[in-house]
Amino acid sequence: MRQALEAALGACEGVLPAKGGASAEHAEPAFIVSPRLSEALSMAVDRHRSQVRKGTTIPYVTHLLAVTALVGESGGSEEEMIAALLHDAVEDGGGRPLLDEIRRVFGSSVADIVEGCSEHFGSGEKAPWLERKQSYLTRLAEAPLTVLRVTCADKLHNALSIARDLKAQGPSMFERFKGDREGTLWYYRSLARLYGALVQDEPNLDSGFRAVIRELRETVASLEG
Repeated sequence: MRQALEAALGACEGVLPAKGGASAEHAEPAFIVSPRLSEALSMAVDRHRSQVRKGTTIPYVTHLLAVTALVGESGGSEEEMIAALLHDAVEDGGGRPLLDEIRRVFGSSVADIVEGCSEHFGSGEKAPWLERKQSYLTRLAEAPLTVLRVTCADKLHNALSIARDLKAQGPSMFERFKGDREGTLWYYRSLARLYGALVQDEPNLDSGFRAVIRELRETVASLEG
């Protein structure tokens, strides 16, 4: 690293002086973060503290933080960020009682997004994997933009994680998924197609959301290789 540092410092001769004038750091934030976001983070940590990312020892909360960052950086509202922190809590064991609590604590808008992100609600036996995915895709096709922004960020982070592990471990990493390689690729290919259609259907979609969709589609395409 010492040699790399010296090379980097020695290569700065052509760097222009820093620009003067007003700094972008003084721009006003899109919204002032409220204590509700901290409360949602606390609830998310409490619900997922012992969970790990599938097939790894990585704490699951890293996924929730990454998805929340993608939502916020793409132009999402605080309510969408709160829902991003809690988007897996209901289907990961909390069920309808937790959804009711989320509605009481954070309001109907947040609860509706979390509900839209959930494949199942913890009551009774899960439907078969393919049936659940088909049902989820069908619901997404009718979902409001608030739900779609959070779910797109969720799927993007999942796809990025798959791409990273695929590069490091090879195709055997698909064995951790119930759909194996073909099912997993079909599912993410279908998601990319749905969000791509959203860009066509919503010409006024904001640029931040468009960027997340574009990155999802590019990442999914890279998995096919």
